[in-house]
Amino acid sequence: MRGSPLISVEELADALADPDRARRPTVLDVRWDLGQGPRPDRYAAAHIPGAAFVDLDRALAAPVGDGRRGRHPLPDPDTFVTAMRAAGVDSARPVVVYDDAGGTIAARAWWLLRHHGHRDVALLDGGLPAWTAAGRPTESGVPDAAARAPGDFDGTPGHMPTLDADQAAALAADPSGALLDARQADRYRGESEPIDPRAGHIPGARHRSTRDNLDSEGRFLAPRALAEAFAAVGARIGARVGAYCGSGVTAAHEVLALELAGIDAALYPGSWSEWSSDPIRPVQTGDEAGPVAR
Repeated sequence: MRGSPLISVEELADALADPDRARRPTVLDVRWDLGQGPRPDRYAAAHIPGAAFVDLDRALAAPVGDGRRGRHPLPDPDTFVTAMRAAGVDSARPVVVYDDAGGTIAARAWWLLRHHGHRDVALLDGGLPAWTAAGRPTESGVPDAAARAPGDFDGTPGHMPTLDADQAAALAADPSGALLDARQADRYRGESEPIDPRAGHIPGARHRSTRDNLDSEGRFLAPRALAEAFAAVGARIGARVGAYCGSGVTAAHEVLALELAGIDAALYPGSWSEWSSDPIRPVQTGDEAGPVAR
């Protein structure tokens, strides 16, 4: 397994030039936004040469159904594995994922591949903007899917820790642990809620936006800086830590940042969209949270 969940532009360019195909990574383009959903149009306009587009809503999430599991439930394992094979993912070859949003979307693919047992997955630090800023080439158009050699990935879920709603509530109430809310501050405080049924946060959760994990160029902060920032909200090495967001997508980015800081963390896949849809679940607003253990 890679020593870091990140790969730099330079490292990816070198890996793609490797004459040994077995060491050359499969690259996945996971662009999506809240307003329009998957962005195959952006992929068609420009993408890293050889990258396969992955539809977050179809490959990386199950259908919403009655909404009780949140807006992006974890995908059926067979559906996910089939989609990864179609994208060319092999069990023994490295995989690199990227987006154009600081990794906040592509981290979902990183987490799911790790959750299904892939041992060599990395997120491109800075994403496509960093790639193009470095003068690296892109290609346009949509390759014929039938021309792509299918992969042999055959994973099963259970390799990354998860939380259900009851476990998330218990962690948020545990003064020795930390449940982190990775949304923007106004949503955490309950000042706005653009999409989910109720505004606010899980009682006792501490706030740490995914935006705060990145520098001004959309790259992750150094591990030491991340560790110090997470410690300030009670997330420390050895503590029980979990993360949630609006629908369980950007919380994977928080889990990745915590891993960079040396902290193991569980993901609450249902996140706020599941929690706020359940009328029996309490809601907290403002800056209130559980006490930070010192």
